[in-house]
Amino acid sequence: MTTATIAKPLRSIGLAAGMTVALAAFVAPLEAQAQAQAPAPRTVQAPARKPQPQPAAQAQAAATPAPAAVAAAPKPATAPENVIARVGDTNISADDLRSYVAALAPREQAALAKDPAMLSQAVRLLLANRLVLQEAVAKKWDQQPAIAAQLERAREGAVVEFYLQSVSTPPANFPSEDDLQKVYEANRAAFLMPRQFQLAQIFIAAPKEGDKAAEDKARQELDDMQRKLKAPGADFAAIARGDNNAAKDAGDLGWVAETQIRPEIRSQVMGLAKNSVSEPIKLDDGWHIIKLIDTKASYTRTLPEVRDQLVLQIRSERSTMMRRGYLAELLKQHPPVLNELALSSLLDASKK
Repeated sequence: MTTATIAKPLRSIGLAAGMTVALAAFVAPLEAQAQAQAPAPRTVQAPARKPQPQPAAQAQAAATPAPAAVAAAPKPATAPENVIARVGDTNISADDLRSYVAALAPREQAALAKDPAMLSQAVRLLLANRLVLQEAVAKKWDQQPAIAAQLERAREGAVVEFYLQSVSTPPANFPSEDDLQKVYEANRAAFLMPRQFQLAQIFIAAPKEGDKAAEDKARQELDDMQRKLKAPGADFAAIARGDNNAAKDAGDLGWVAETQIRPEIRSQVMGLAKNSVSEPIKLDDGWHIIKLIDTKASYTRTLPEVRDQLVLQIRSERSTMMRRGYLAELLKQHPPVLNELALSSLLDASKK
């Protein structure tokens, strides 16, 4: 006897590119956690304001540090009391770590605050990057023509991205409380939490088709399980645990949203009374016996509950609009001219 999931798989969202490979490996799980909280609603935007380019000094302050592989200049010596970690001659200072955290999106920063252990992992990855950088520079690997060209393109891309961020950042006081309330009211359906069921399960795997002995054994196990469950005072958790006394949560599925339960099981669960047990439900993977422990009715989350999520979403959408508007205006002022004949010839040559 074992357990099996009865829920549909949830989608996860990755993190946008822009960091080194090692750091991306650390940051990606943070994004996945944050995004799993709730689907992001489409918002009703307040009237857009024309973005104004900021002075160069402000743009530089708004920019996050360039990738380590690009910024190869040696760092000044770090005071011992400011050192967070060291390996060999490589140090990570408190300032380095603050810069790294400040460069993360708000969702990743929130995830770090909830799980400080991830900060330790980030420090180790920063140290690894520094070690690789030192070795590459010592071997003058970055001075090879092909590598130098790639680094220059990476630097140009970073400068462009950071500058675009600086001219597409909404004001600190955006959105206003009035904007927030209007967006919430227009998207109330997106904040509807479906009915939830607290479930426990006993699962008996189906044997391979054609294995008569295994089929008889599984059927016997199923019959024994039903007999135990129908006995007076039967303890579902103890029966699910079987001989494995260490498995305290055996069979416990916790709270599962109605929309995440497989249809064949959902129809059975919805017909159960509280603390009652279903008949065996035969699916392609085996037999599922479900106990309904409790139910939570569906409800709409209030504005205070979704405020932080909503503010992030509204600011993100406004930032996207500002960026597109800035680029459109820039291209309008400086219309591009393409040599379509030369471009077509280039494409034809690349196919040969």
